[in-house]
Amino acid sequence: MATEIKDRINLKEINCEKELTLAVIGGKWKLIILWHLGLDGTKRFGELKKLIPHITQKMLTNQLRELEEDQLISRKVYPEVPPRVEYTLTEYGQSLMPVLRAMYDWGKAYGENVIWKEQRAGEPVAIK
Repeated sequence: MATEIKDRINLKEINCEKELTLAVIGGKWKLIILWHLGLDGTKRFGELKKLIPHITQKMLTNQLRELEEDQLISRKVYPEVPPRVEYTLTEYGQSLMPVLRAMYDWGKAYGENVIWKEQRAGEPVAIK
């Protein structure tokens, strides 16, 4: 499994641990997937798709595979017909939850105090 991570992430381009972290959790969807699994617990593919309506099925599949390869989530397949598959955070995934919570809190405060502040005051916000 670690070999797959090294194949996907060019370690020669990683200069510090922050860059490695971003290489593993970066992108538009991974943090959102991790957030839902961390808050809501184990989810099936369809449940995640409903929670993240703008993600395509292909992208969700790819992101889940990468998160599994990176050992942030585990995938459990039940031997049923049709097969049931569930996704859960691993210990490494759980260890990201305080970071994700801090990012959520920061984004909420930033939105309220910078982005939406003018809207509440009745002024339109110009986004460039």
